[in-house]
Amino acid sequence: MKAIVDRLLEGALAVILGGMVLVVSWQVVTRFLLRQPSSVTEELVRFGLVWLALLGASYGFGQRAHLAIDLLPRGPKLDAVVHAAVAVFASVVLVFGGWRLVDITLGLGQTSAALQIERGYVYVVLPLSGLLILFYTIVDFRERAR
Repeated sequence: MKAIVDRLLEGALAVILGGMVLVVSWQVVTRFLLRQPSSVTEELVRFGLVWLALLGASYGFGQRAHLAIDLLPRGPKLDAVVHAAVAVFASVVLVFGGWRLVDITLGLGQTSAALQIERGYVYVVLPLSGLLILFYTIVDFRERAR
């Protein structure tokens, strides 16, 4: 199951990054060659960067490629505490808080200035990345328990 999630995340990250490269390239063309800058490119790239950062952080966590500072000696007890702390953060802040933010912004009907899309759809990445981090936490905890 982890391999499938990894492949899906890798593909999504590649598509987002490739899309951002194309959008920024189009912005350069419209600004400097056509002398009429596109009004939507900045917003598209900003939203893409949010999605890329949060999904990339989830992926990096799942690959154990995140930043870690080893101040205490590693061991099974410390690993369990770290996994519990990550699970609580991902559950409370990202999943619960993220869904609350999505619900509030969709309820208020907040839209982006240039694209006129509801901001709640941009914020969906918060609970999604929280669920992915929870998934990776559970998988890692089960692997270490063996």
